[in-house]
Amino acid sequence: MNSLLHSPPPQECWQAWHPQQLMERLTGLDLTWYVVGGWALDLSLGRQTRAHEDLEFAILPEDFSAFRQHLKELSFFSVHAGEVDPIAQHAAPPAHVSQFWGADIANSCWRVDMMLEHGTPSDWVYKRDTAISVPRAAMVRRNQAGIPYLAPSAVLLFKAKYCRAKDEHDFQTSLPSLSSQDRSNLRFWLNHAHPGHAWLALL
Repeated sequence: MNSLLHSPPPQECWQAWHPQQLMERLTGLDLTWYVVGGWALDLSLGRQTRAHEDLEFAILPEDFSAFRQHLKELSFFSVHAGEVDPIAQHAAPPAHVSQFWGADIANSCWRVDMMLEHGTPSDWVYKRDTAISVPRAAMVRRNQAGIPYLAPSAVLLFKAKYCRAKDEHDFQTSLPSLSSQDRSNLRFWLNHAHPGHAWLALL
């Protein structure tokens, strides 16, 4: 399906898939991907702690076309600086864009938020500061159902920048279950990226 033939759904019209539904659709695609954002924290905890308006997952940029083809029931649009724009069917992702929403045109809603991360197959790299780099095997985990997700320390590092109400909820909910390694990583990264952050006193 060519997204150039369609207008995007309204930005607020999300009927996101559950992570299990995404994993089922990606069965057979042997490439790096993992759930990020609030859903990643809930996968780590083993329970859903709040409603999620979207479903974010990350991939490597070189795999964009393969994921787009595998999820061909969706039309993908680039999201940058508040603008949602179509991408030609076989076009590479624009170099300055790292976020792509997948639209279910028939049902006029968004299903997934696909992010490009700029690490390598062996290393995860924090996109806001490439000085933060960790072996991928330590940062991508799986729940009991086999769904891959980003480690809580990395998810909370992303959330620390904005500290919206849902980010504060996610931090407080995740804090009691953080492993000593996750706590140590998050302390180190917050001191580097956000010195004096309020969460540091609780870690």
